[in-house]
Amino acid sequence: MTASVRPLSRGVVARYAIGSIGTGGFATLPGLVLVYYLTDTLGVTALVAGLVVTAAKVWDVVIDPWIGERSDRALARTGTRRTWMIVGALALPVGFIVTFAVPAGLDPGASGIWVFLAFLATATAFSLFQVPYIALPAELTADYDARTRLLTWRVVVLTIAILLFGAGGPEVRAAFDDEHTGYLVMAIVAGLVIGAGMFVATSTAAKAGAPVPSPSTDAAPRRDIRAGYAEGFAALKRSPAFRALLAAFVLQGLATGLMLAGAQFVATWVLRDERAVTYLFVALIGPAVLFAPVWQAIARRVGKERGFALASTLFGIAALTLVGMIWAPGAWVYVPVALAGAGYAGMQSLPMAMLPDVISHDARTHGIGRAGSFGGVWTAGETAGMALGATVLTIVLALTGYVESIGSQTVTQSPAAIAGIAISFSAIPALLVAASLVALRKYPLRRADIEADAAATTAETVA
Repeated sequence: MTASVRPLSRGVVARYAIGSIGTGGFATLPGLVLVYYLTDTLGVTALVAGLVVTAAKVWDVVIDPWIGERSDRALARTGTRRTWMIVGALALPVGFIVTFAVPAGLDPGASGIWVFLAFLATATAFSLFQVPYIALPAELTADYDARTRLLTWRVVVLTIAILLFGAGGPEVRAAFDDEHTGYLVMAIVAGLVIGAGMFVATSTAAKAGAPVPSPSTDAAPRRDIRAGYAEGFAALKRSPAFRALLAAFVLQGLATGLMLAGAQFVATWVLRDERAVTYLFVALIGPAVLFAPVWQAIARRVGKERGFALASTLFGIAALTLVGMIWAPGAWVYVPVALAGAGYAGMQSLPMAMLPDVISHDARTHGIGRAGSFGGVWTAGETAGMALGATVLTIVLALTGYVESIGSQTVTQSPAAIAGIAISFSAIPALLVAASLVALRKYPLRRADIEADAAATTAETVA
């Protein structure tokens, strides 16, 4: 069934959105606590902790385009992307639990290796689900506004998941006196919930044997891993809209990944309350849940690309004001964090709603359907941005003299280290978002282009 005629029912919207319980949980909880777990529980140095997290993510960047290409070929061969999604949904909870199951007393070097290998397997399982999941909207509907609706509700669930995992994860961890036990219980609960959400979303993919979405993805069978990269780079090369949108999204992923990784450090060392990370997440995600439908309405009126720019501007200004934490830390920080949350909702829903527009326009322009390849490159870029955010944080921590600790060991941070944490949570993300707005100016597609694509596809289907 083609995207132009397949109905977008409430059930499809709801089940697709539920998948973001998994994607939101996996994107949030490791980004929030993994570096902190390595440095302040396992005693791994900040730079090594950053390398552990980044190396596992780099593997995702390497494999995602190949997964996208294989997903396209599986769709052409069997009529479904579902199989790999199910494998990822079932495997991820196991890897996630093992990541936080490092035995107490293991030396920092061995602990770092343990976390690296387990997180590598977990990230691979996530990619098996996420790449085809990202490709589905282009095949579920061809309608410009229906795509915004589909991705808006996905982001509503995503932001709720971020709140639950971001605020609830540390609370579960803190419920246990022993840090190792707390992290393990947190991982068991979170891993099972993540896997369940992902599994529900697999039902939105076409069943095996269903008609293949058009334009056709037929191609000669090729199993060389280079084929995946060839397809991905070809998509990137021929689509200026994809290049502009991806560049903006990756830069913003770097900004949000940096803030996510730094939130626990801000709570502990700037606000002087380790559990304040919960309040930071409530301040960020509460407005995001409320504003996602607002950005949908704005996009309907002014276009997705303009709405995206407005949301990004709001986020950047709010982040920049947080520089004041260096001199006057206090409860006032929750106000700009809330404004950033309002912008964050649009920064998530609108580019995700623009991606299927880019995919369908490319298919109409070039006569081929490569949603999986687009999804693979997109997921690789998103993963790289989020991972490098944690890396930037660890570099800043190292340069400013951050002192690591093991377990309940008490340390004192220098004013330079605390200032570095504050800047990583404010000025640097604001600059990255400003750069993303420069990239977004080159995005060429408008509502009329997508509506023309949909009309042409419908005409071909009827004929």
